[in-house]
Amino acid sequence: MSIKRTPFYKRHLEADAKIVDFVGFKMPMFYKGIVPEHLKVRNNVGMFDLSHMGEFSVKGPGALAFISKITTNDPSTIAVGQCQYSAMLYENGTFVDDLLIYRLGEEDYMLVVNASNLQKDWEWATSHLPSEGVEMTDLSDDLGLLAIQGPKAEQVMAKLTDYDISSMDFYDNAVAKIGGHENVLFSRTGYTGEDGFEIYLDPDICLDLWDKTASAGKEFDIEPIGLGARDTLRLEMKYALYGNDIDDTVNPWEAGLGWIVKLEKGDFIGRDQLIDAKAKGIDKRLVCFRLLERGFPRHGYPVVKNGVEIGEVTSGTFSPSLDTGVGLCYVKFGEHKPENRIQIMIRNHPVNAVIEKPPLYKRGSHK
Repeated sequence: MSIKRTPFYKRHLEADAKIVDFVGFKMPMFYKGIVPEHLKVRNNVGMFDLSHMGEFSVKGPGALAFISKITTNDPSTIAVGQCQYSAMLYENGTFVDDLLIYRLGEEDYMLVVNASNLQKDWEWATSHLPSEGVEMTDLSDDLGLLAIQGPKAEQVMAKLTDYDISSMDFYDNAVAKIGGHENVLFSRTGYTGEDGFEIYLDPDICLDLWDKTASAGKEFDIEPIGLGARDTLRLEMKYALYGNDIDDTVNPWEAGLGWIVKLEKGDFIGRDQLIDAKAKGIDKRLVCFRLLERGFPRHGYPVVKNGVEIGEVTSGTFSPSLDTGVGLCYVKFGEHKPENRIQIMIRNHPVNAVIEKPPLYKRGSHK
């Protein structure tokens, strides 16, 4: 498979970004460094290229019923101009993917899926399409995605559009003139724990919007942010990453995502298995932890208590905001409560840690 370049790729090269191959794309891992970029978003504002994400259009009189069948949350509660976090499950109740659902019109929706799952998600979703009443289109190659994230994101966005963004709640979407370009879809969403906006763009206008965003944010000291800081930012918030924290071996109850499961809405794929799993009880739970001494937790490291292994790290990093090692891990149910002391086996050495109530970083500007 050939490696793709996003519409913003030229700007990454000009900024001397560290470019890596990521799920089929040449993407910036960092520009000046993960720690300064992380702190820039926490304290100020940054801009991200997220064009590797996947987008599917779902339209037609049967769109709502179809989306309700393939997702866990209740899309009937989404008003036009709103978004919803949800998940798609296999019949056995484990994750196909997590996703955002945008309602753009009465019978017009957009699903935003993880880049690593794009082809799998498309094949799985289209395999459940009804014979009529729903038209599904893969928009992924036809859109660039620019995110503006941080406490000053609204101030930057206000310089790009006359739309009253102060009236937007988190998880609202709208179409407006942005940076001089008409009919641009954007939402007040993000994966950082800070206030922010995600802007969906025709590839032909991506470079122009990148430059105009940089110009609009100059007085706020905006800088481009790479995937490395995006990962540390999401981890501090206990936002799950598919392939690490959720996958086709765990269900939403185990992942702590029961709040996006609406059993009462009626039938959906995986519902029966979730009902059974809830009745039987789960044997593990995804939690976040903070190290109490120096160390760098990594995916796959064992979690122990009193010398007995009780789980495994799924995501780990150094937290620039908290100045210590943090991570997510699955532990045996019953050991998952906040303030429980555990140890992370780092290079066969037990490092003391404590389970914390999420998020780990509690001062985010997320509205």
